[in-house]
Amino acid sequence: MVEEWEIWDKEEVVKLEEEAKQLVPERFHKYIYIFGKKASERMPTRKLWDHAINTKEEFVPRKRKVYSLSRKEREEVYKFISEQLRKGYIRLLKLSQTVSVFFVEKKDRKKYMV
Repeated sequence: MVEEWEIWDKEEVVKLEEEAKQLVPERFHKYIYIFGKKASERMPTRKLWDHAINTKEEFVPRKRKVYSLSRKEREEVYKFISEQLRKGYIRLLKLSQTVSVFFVEKKDRKKYMV
């Protein structure tokens, strides 16, 4: 089980594992490794019933309006995309379709990407 928590030293592993056990009902303690950082950063294994979502042949990518982002916002977008690619949560698209990204200011005055 320690290998699931391998990014931390042993003292932190014990502390984090104990904290997780306090939050998770006892009947699920045999699955506590699932709550480790390493396990949470991977997608489930591919199955036979997984399939691609293909576009229709008549689909034409639309050009969208480009909104300028500040340098800090651009860096946050690049960081988010890099992290999601690294984890395998997203993959590069084969077609050139743009998607708008906005930053919304919340009550705590921080901006969050949507």
